[in-house]
Amino acid sequence: MQITKAEVTPIRLRLKQPGAMALMPQIEDILVIFIRMELSTGQSAWGCTVSHPELTGDQPQEVIKACLACADLVPDLHPTNIEYSLDQLAPLVSEAPSAMCAFDLAFHDLLGLVSGLPLYRLLGGYRNSIQTSVTIPIGTVEESVAVAQARAKLGFRVLKIKGGRDPEEDVHRIRSIQRVLPNHILRLDADGAYSVRSAIEVARALEGRIEMLEQPTPADDLDGLCRVKENSPMPVLADQSVTGPESVLKIATRGISSGICVKLATCGGLRCADQIDAIARAAKLTTMVSCLIEPALLIAAGLSFALSSPNVQYADLDGFLELERDPSVPGFILQEGWLTASEVPGLGCTVNLS
Repeated sequence: MQITKAEVTPIRLRLKQPGAMALMPQIEDILVIFIRMELSTGQSAWGCTVSHPELTGDQPQEVIKACLACADLVPDLHPTNIEYSLDQLAPLVSEAPSAMCAFDLAFHDLLGLVSGLPLYRLLGGYRNSIQTSVTIPIGTVEESVAVAQARAKLGFRVLKIKGGRDPEEDVHRIRSIQRVLPNHILRLDADGAYSVRSAIEVARALEGRIEMLEQPTPADDLDGLCRVKENSPMPVLADQSVTGPESVLKIATRGISSGICVKLATCGGLRCADQIDAIARAAKLTTMVSCLIEPALLIAAGLSFALSSPNVQYADLDGFLELERDPSVPGFILQEGWLTASEVPGLGCTVNLS
């Protein structure tokens, strides 16, 4: 068996509703780059990544260029020697790190196809389902409450509330949502927009009301994040501060946060995510597997990873719900806020780009 060719297909997918985050302009669409590896057996392995300057930090055209360069090299690589193959591709993605994610996923999907096993089992198979949060975007307090109630009616029991623009309003937002949904688990994500003082004040004001506070201070202010963690009555997780294994090692060594978030598209795929989680696990930091706005194929990979490790305590894998006309059809099941893996070999998704 060998890889006969690799195809690169970039497409823009619109969001059902424009996305808003603190410190970022409104997002209306996102570039998704699909990779299809054709095998000599007639099977196809799939991978993908997403690119948006505000979300991934690289430029879409650079990501496409890197993917095309990798696709030219892929037929010369061994289909199941993943470590070697991805190391060969690494120099080609130095200017566009998110491109590595697409090929990392495709090689892992291929391994699942060859072995006949679903990816979550190949990666460790610690569990087969996990509860995910669903995001409540920034809006007025009244809008946030209405969206939270709508998500609750769909079966979600864990709500991740986006904030960061106004600390006092965020406290009011959380209290208002909890008033109408007292039995739901609430998380607050400030996307790095608070000052240290504001973050500590918000954390103390919401003691007993939220499960965690995610990335309260700017990504590059590790000292500030550490001060918030030391003065917070609930766990503080690092998200945008996590840029790779080296950053997690620094966070772990200095005790900067209570846990870390892993996003496959920004860290480069499953191989890097495993390295990040291993460091977190050794340092007794909890891991949350999170996502960007991304298609179901990428969510399936994140889910496979989340199910593989006992150190993953939280999942935030709802990004595919925001997209219109996603060409990837998930094999996993979403029911009452729980994601259950497919037992189909590999990533377990089908992709229709026609």
